[in-house]
Amino acid sequence: MTIDPTRRDFVRTSAATAAFVAFGAGCAATAKSSGGSAPAPAPALPPAKPLAPGTLRLGMIGFGVRARELHGGFLDDDRAAIVAVADVAAARAAEGVRLVNARRGEGACKVAANWHAIVADPSIDAVIISTPDHWHAEPAIAAALAGKHVYCEKPLSLTIAEGRAIANAARASCVVFQTGSQQRSEFGHHFVRAAEAVRNGRIGRVTRITIGVGEPPVPCDLPAEPLPGGIDWDAWLGQAPMRPFNHELCPVGMHNHYPKWRNYSEYCNGGLADMGAHHFDIAQWALEMDDSGPREVIPPANGAKTGLRFVYANGVEMIHGGPTDCTFQGPLGTIECSRGHVRAYRGVDRAAPDAPELLAPPAAGERALPRYRSHIADFLDAIREGRQPIAPAEVGHRTATICQLCNIGYEVGKPLTWDPVAERFTGANAAAGNALLARPRRRHA
Repeated sequence: MTIDPTRRDFVRTSAATAAFVAFGAGCAATAKSSGGSAPAPAPALPPAKPLAPGTLRLGMIGFGVRARELHGGFLDDDRAAIVAVADVAAARAAEGVRLVNARRGEGACKVAANWHAIVADPSIDAVIISTPDHWHAEPAIAAALAGKHVYCEKPLSLTIAEGRAIANAARASCVVFQTGSQQRSEFGHHFVRAAEAVRNGRIGRVTRITIGVGEPPVPCDLPAEPLPGGIDWDAWLGQAPMRPFNHELCPVGMHNHYPKWRNYSEYCNGGLADMGAHHFDIAQWALEMDDSGPREVIPPANGAKTGLRFVYANGVEMIHGGPTDCTFQGPLGTIECSRGHVRAYRGVDRAAPDAPELLAPPAAGERALPRYRSHIADFLDAIREGRQPIAPAEVGHRTATICQLCNIGYEVGKPLTWDPVAERFTGANAAAGNALLARPRRRHA
C-alpha cells in the first residue's frame, strides 16, 4: 500500500470512523453503570526540541520491560527520535525519559501526561504501543485515525472485534502499521527459512502443523493490596472490570520481569496467546493465510486445555500443542523451528537424521521471503519508503484471531465452524461462539 503523506493528520475516512464508533460503543454503553465521566482534554506536551529535517518523531505509550527492550532499537536509527513517553506509573514514564535522554541528550524526550496527549500532539509522527494487551486497541485506533504510524506489540488485540476495528482503522487511514511479531524478521531468520521452505513445497503439501505454546488464561483472583502513590490504577484497568490493585498486575516502579497480567483473561489471552501470537503467526505466514484463517475449531472431547485442532479449507490441520514452537509435516518430510534452531528431516520421527537440502536457499524459480535487519528497522524503512511492513495490522489481527478462536473453542467445549471472511461462527454452536467475539467494556478515561 502506498502511503500518501498529504493525508497525514487529517485523514478520516468513513470506514475507519465507523470501525472506531462501533468499537467504542461497548464502553459508552456501560457509562451509567460505572459512574464514569468523559476524560478531560489531554494537556499539551512541552515544546518540541528541534530535530534534523526528516527525523521521525515517536511517542512511546507504556514503558515496562518490553518497552525498555524496544526503545534502543528505535534509537539505533539516527533518523528516529523518541520525544515523549507516557505510562500510568509515573516512575516508569520517568525511567523511559531518562533512558532516552541518556542517549540523545537532556531534553530530547519528555514525560507525557497520558497516551491521549501523545496522539493529540501534531508534531509526533508515529507511536510505539507497548502496554498490556487490553490497552492495545484504543491508542492504536486513535493514532491511526490521527494519521500517525503505529508499532504495536503483540498480541494485537484482546478480542476478535477489537482486532477487526484496529485493522480497519489502519487500512482506511493509510498509515504504516507494524505488529510486533518479530519472528518474521529476527532470530537468525530461522522462521523465515522454515516458512520459505514450506511455501516452496520442500516437504510437499503440508498436512499437519503443531504449535507448542501455553494454556488459556484464567480469571484474575489476586488479593487486594494498598494502592501506592504515583500509579493511576483506573487508567491501568481501562476497559477491564474494576478490581483492587495488585503489584503482580502493575509493578510498583520500573521492574525486571514480565508481570503476571499475561495469565489473566481480563487483560490477556494467556500463555496461549502470549507466544501463540508469535508461533501461530509463522504457521499462517507459511500457509499464505495472512488474510484468512481456519474453517473448523475442534476442542478435545475430554475438556483438556491443549490439543485443540484447527482445520483449514484445504484440509491442513493445525494443533495447539507440540514438541517445539512450530512443526510442519508433509509427505516429503518435516520442518521444525524455534527461536534457537531450524531443522528438517525425512518422515515424522524426530530422531531421523537432518535433511539440510530441504532448507537450502531458494533455487531459480522458487520464492524468496524478505530478510530484514530487524523488525523495528523494517517499520522505520516502510514509513520512509511508503510501503507496508512485514506484519501489518491485518496480519496481526488474523494471528490474534487464531489465539482467540483457540480460547473460544476451549470455553465452548464443542466443535465450531468459523467463517474467516465474515469473521463469524456458523452452524452448530454458533451462538455460543459468537457471544465471545467481543466483551463488555468498562467506562474509563
